[in-house]
Amino acid sequence: MLTKTDIEKYFIAEKQESIVFLSIGIIAIIMALIGLLAYKNAFLKGAALPLIIIGIIQITVGYTIFKRSDADRIRVVYAYDLDPSTLKTKELPRMVTVNKKFIIYRYGEIFLICTSVIIAFYLKNKLATSNNWGSNEFWFGFCIAVAIQGITMLACDFFAEKRALHYTNLLQAFVNK
Repeated sequence: MLTKTDIEKYFIAEKQESIVFLSIGIIAIIMALIGLLAYKNAFLKGAALPLIIIGIIQITVGYTIFKRSDADRIRVVYAYDLDPSTLKTKELPRMVTVNKKFIIYRYGEIFLICTSVIIAFYLKNKLATSNNWGSNEFWFGFCIAVAIQGITMLACDFFAEKRALHYTNLLQAFVNK
């Protein structure tokens, strides 16, 4: 049975995870800049590009969720008390959409991870057969960074999806009673 406490817990956890996501993006960008400015090798130049791009995405998403979580929490708690039908007509459809997006994110992240790992292994094997990295070192760094960021995002989204599914199930049970 859905309670106000369940609603509060969901949105507070969402806000906390948004801080983690935002922090991961900031750390990724700092690491990329340190690699670019301090070490200046092809591997780190290759790794810097996805770290910065995906880091910007993580910061943007993390900040957006952080900023709206409190308003969403208040909106849903008030709806629970004053207009429970809103949970059926607005909140439940919103969460169904959120859950569908998590499926898309999961498969996109798995695709990025697998593709980048396959290319990285190909490049590593190419290095083993020749002692000349050439531009391969850049692309090897690029692929490793994409894989690391993909794994990080997949892990964060795993917990967010699990939490969203639990909340959605509580909503569904509430509106069906």
